[in-house]
Amino acid sequence: MSGHSKWANIKHKKAKSDAIKGKMFTKLAKEIIVAARAGGGDPNGNFRLRIAIDNAKAANLPNDNIQRAIQKGAGAGEGDNFEELRYEGYGPGGVAIMVELATDNRNRTAGEMRYIFSKNGGNLGETGSVGWMFTEKGQLDIPREDLRMDEDEIMLLALEAGADDVESEEESFAIFTVPEKMQDVRQVLLDSKLPIENAAINLIPTNRVEIADIEQAKKIIKLIDSLESHDDVQKVYTNFELAESLADADL
Repeated sequence: MSGHSKWANIKHKKAKSDAIKGKMFTKLAKEIIVAARAGGGDPNGNFRLRIAIDNAKAANLPNDNIQRAIQKGAGAGEGDNFEELRYEGYGPGGVAIMVELATDNRNRTAGEMRYIFSKNGGNLGETGSVGWMFTEKGQLDIPREDLRMDEDEIMLLALEAGADDVESEEESFAIFTVPEKMQDVRQVLLDSKLPIENAAINLIPTNRVEIADIEQAKKIIKLIDSLESHDDVQKVYTNFELAESLADADL
């Protein structure tokens, strides 16, 4: 079971903070809308929608908000016609960055993405420029708190269910699968009474770029924060890895 980077832990804590502020609620609702529009409003026949609803409930998004988002996506309510896009680029130090968005104005969003990259020392690239550095994987996060199994038991259960890998993070375990196996692995975990804090199809870097310079690390984090703060951005992925020498740095 491989250890996870300090950057992963920083992102994990930041995500919790965002949820408290309510910013994550908008992203969760938008994901429900997009999922319902793509595969219908019935979560029993739309796995992506089921995962989006589960994640929204785990973050305490009110049920009324969830139902409104489903209705908007399924065409039963008024709502923006969101389009899913991916942008690719490089950040300071040559780190690769992938950005997933849901926007109702492609031209506006393209200009704003280009501006954010440029302002923060990065470059927006062409389609395919960094995408080859990432692999699409299912990811299931299990919080450490109140677990009835130890690390070895969780790893064995996940691997026997069809998972590819299990990584140990500070506050959780991350279980990775091929996208096609994610639903099966998820069900085995639920049947074993293991809580799933978050489930998603994510882009996982095949190779990581280690950054040891603190000023460069701060610039990368500022770029990622700026991207994640944009209203249209759903997720940001990077192959950025903090060096061990920066483990206790104030970032």
